[in-house]
Amino acid sequence: MISNHIGRTHRENIQLGSLTAFSAGMVNVISVIIFFAFTSNVTGHYAILAQEISNGNWYQALVVFGWISLFFLGNFTSNIIVINFRKTNAYLAHSIPIVLEILCLLAVGTYIQFYYKETLIETELLVSMMLFAMGIQNGLTATISNSAVKTTHLTGLTTDLGILASLFTKKKNRQNPELRRKWNLLLAIMSSYLLGGVCAGLIYLTINYNVFYIVCFFLLLVIGHDFYRIKMNSLLHKKQPFYRKVLKGQTPQLSNN
Repeated sequence: MISNHIGRTHRENIQLGSLTAFSAGMVNVISVIIFFAFTSNVTGHYAILAQEISNGNWYQALVVFGWISLFFLGNFTSNIIVINFRKTNAYLAHSIPIVLEILCLLAVGTYIQFYYKETLIETELLVSMMLFAMGIQNGLTATISNSAVKTTHLTGLTTDLGILASLFTKKKNRQNPELRRKWNLLLAIMSSYLLGGVCAGLIYLTINYNVFYIVCFFLLLVIGHDFYRIKMNSLLHKKQPFYRKVLKGQTPQLSNN
């Protein structure tokens, strides 16, 4: 079966989810090690925001609200790019958000390596940039996979795995190919996220802040994979009329050029 040039196959979603989840796991662990703050999701930040407001700590509340807003802005930015460029240049629509994410992470890694004095304002600004970068990644993967892939946080994913596990207690559900595909996708994302976090911790012990460049390398792999996918699907899409004629028993006219 030849897939639509815009749609994604189950295998492609697993590849996308694994690569992006691995990089998200690395970023989150590094931000915890360096800044003692989570940057791949904002669930905990909402709780902190409520606590700071209730305690009357307005500056801290404003900072946390800014972090949440930047994660939101990252999602907004990636999606606005995709919906405006997808029809004219799908590869450009997918690669621009990842390039922006890479630039953010490179800026954070370079600043930490050469200029970081561990002041509070520096930490707040660097965490802000990382949250924006993770918002970009989460928004992009969710958009181009029709919300099938979300890789920067695992709360909803763990919930879905628990629900699927309960469904699999019924034999008919275990034989449902759609449920099995979803299980495999979620398991791949969870495993890649965890593996990325473990690798980041081990790499940090040896090369310190250079771990940011390793994350950027994996994001370049995402760009390369998406370029290959789009080109191959475009080629197959162009050949669809040929295959339709073959399936109907017709002999297509081949060009002599």
